[in-house]
Amino acid sequence: METKAGDPGAFAQFDLNRVNSPAFVVDAAKLRANCQVLADIRDAAEIKVLAALKAFSMWSTAHIIGEYLDGVCTSGLWEARLASEFYDGEIATYSAAYKPEELEEICRLSDHVIFNSPDQLHRASLILENARAGGQDFDVGLRINPQVPTGEVAKYDPSSPGSRLGFPLDQLTEEHLEGVDGIHFHNLCEQNLEPLKRTWDAVFDALEPYFGQLKWINMGGGHHITRADYQREELIEFLRDAKADTGAEIIIEPGEAVALDAGILVGTLLDVQWNGMPVGITDISATCHMPDVIEAPYRPAMLGELTDVSSREGGSLLQTGDTPMEVPAVAGTQDIIPIRLGGPSCLAGDVIGDYRLPVPAEPGARFAFLDQAHYSMVKTNTFNGVQLPSIYLWDSETDQLEMVKSFDYEDFRNRLS
Repeated sequence: METKAGDPGAFAQFDLNRVNSPAFVVDAAKLRANCQVLADIRDAAEIKVLAALKAFSMWSTAHIIGEYLDGVCTSGLWEARLASEFYDGEIATYSAAYKPEELEEICRLSDHVIFNSPDQLHRASLILENARAGGQDFDVGLRINPQVPTGEVAKYDPSSPGSRLGFPLDQLTEEHLEGVDGIHFHNLCEQNLEPLKRTWDAVFDALEPYFGQLKWINMGGGHHITRADYQREELIEFLRDAKADTGAEIIIEPGEAVALDAGILVGTLLDVQWNGMPVGITDISATCHMPDVIEAPYRPAMLGELTDVSSREGGSLLQTGDTPMEVPAVAGTQDIIPIRLGGPSCLAGDVIGDYRLPVPAEPGARFAFLDQAHYSMVKTNTFNGVQLPSIYLWDSETDQLEMVKSFDYEDFRNRLS
């Protein structure tokens, strides 16, 4: 996959030495700007917008999200608890499968409880009845699988053959919708309006007989609405039409769009060696800090990466400060030779990518990867005992910088037995 984001924005002027390393730095001003775009869409189309915690659950910014959006969507009990503790507005919870012993609390915390199949919903019926008898007020939803592949990579496409996500649309019957208040589908990944339209064409035809009985239709996430090239005016018209045609409340659940280009991951170059090409070891690990680099895979954009061959002298040298490393000449190019960056773990595949650094490639050099607020932060792990990145909140409008979280050995130890 190729990242669709990577606009440095205000981070182009941020001094990377202001934070320790490794560290996530999130720009509150960019978050506000993204949320304002989403709120404008919401208001113009008269729909609801929920932020997806699975993509960005930095709860120290919950007050920003709550100022603009209608609530959050969660993926199970722990995210629902986080939402109830820190976030304002509605909570919509969907999981591919619920544990029966957790469902009662999920019903208590959530406004919408969305099931992955009619069979799951049927098995949970007694729990739902008891929850409502006890005074809990929530809607029940069913996730459908539109069976319209739109993704660039099959494993990220909910409509891939054999997908476990959602009830296949071609199996849906009137009986399956008994006791269902709303329909949920999520079919996009970092995409614009056209794949949503293709998805809706199929969903519309299947759901049209039930429009009178559905309270809401949730179109999920994956909408890159805050990306500069998104067709926002067309989206507003599309959402208005969907609301008018169905008579239902329309909901969308952007995740990446909330934090798009709002965060960087700052790292330090620890060592440089030659093995057929320059190789750099960093305190940022792909497998521990940016798992999608390996899982997708994709190449994250680097802040200030050199693209102009004249921006640094010495085309056949890897610049390492006062003692440049001599490397073989590269025929036919005057480019600065790329350096392969990887993490400190023992995993041979812990490789981030090949980059032309904006600074001399010497131990201690700071660099940063762009658009790392979403997904990277929530997926971090401590494989090999690799240190977790600290988390900073910066406001590019006021230049206020605050470390909101740091991790130490006890955080690693206490996860183990």
